[in-house]
Amino acid sequence: MNLLRTLHDGIHYYKESEKEEAIQGADLIVCGVSSFGVDWFADKILPILDESVPVISVTKGMLDYEDGTMQTYPEYWMCKLPEGSKQEIYAIGGPCTARDLADHDPSFVGYCGPKMETLHWIRSLFATDYYVISLTLDVVGLECAVALKNGYALGTALAIGMAEKAGDDGINHNNSEAALFQESVKEMLDLLKIVGGGVDNIMYAAGDLNVTVTAGRSRTVGLLLGKGLSIDEVMEQLKGQTLEAVVIATRTARAVKALAKAGKVKESDFPLLMHVNALLNEGATLDIPWTDFQKEM
Repeated sequence: MNLLRTLHDGIHYYKESEKEEAIQGADLIVCGVSSFGVDWFADKILPILDESVPVISVTKGMLDYEDGTMQTYPEYWMCKLPEGSKQEIYAIGGPCTARDLADHDPSFVGYCGPKMETLHWIRSLFATDYYVISLTLDVVGLECAVALKNGYALGTALAIGMAEKAGDDGINHNNSEAALFQESVKEMLDLLKIVGGGVDNIMYAAGDLNVTVTAGRSRTVGLLLGKGLSIDEVMEQLKGQTLEAVVIATRTARAVKALAKAGKVKESDFPLLMHVNALLNEGATLDIPWTDFQKEM
């Protein structure tokens, strides 16, 4: 772990083999797996849960399908439940790094799920004067919004790497980073509309994008690509780390390509996403398509 913080006394740890003991008497189950643990959670944890005990997930990401459909993890897990199950799955989204929260830095997030009454109860368990929680029934909107930010944080951080490569560490290069940030917000908003999520959730996408570009692995991937490294060189440097940005950017671009093939969208409406995907999956070299960001409205 790299939290570098001392956790509170009274926290008890269990091994994976002790999971059934760990959940006994729980009022709420919190899921914090990475994208690579989504199926494990579905196959190994959901079947042993008391369906009267709700689940809330902090995992951010989406799945994509051949027809371009994008599905949030809570939706996926619900589909994996047996017919007639009463299990309820909730989720957390928004800008909140573990270290800042551990330091009681004021944080503002969103909780989503199927029942507002239960959301109020869950909020009562976690809310403090420094951890502020909005509630919504729009699972698709909130979860897609915060999933998308990882890929776009990678895209925005390209500007940071480009500045470092130029040897301009002492110069901010605010214009280029801001240009990538605003194009990211624009493309994320369009993607939210495509998946049917409420556009108000763009606030969580933008906030989460901001904090992720400031620090974290998604920033690091973009920074290294911006310095001119290939994706293979980046993966070698970051070997052993979970790179959510690579996963979500690849899945989102694949979905957009499928939708474009079906005539439902245009790839040209997502120039930053398409360039990030080309860097990750098509052997492209860095060449940000600045003029493709131009709009007439």
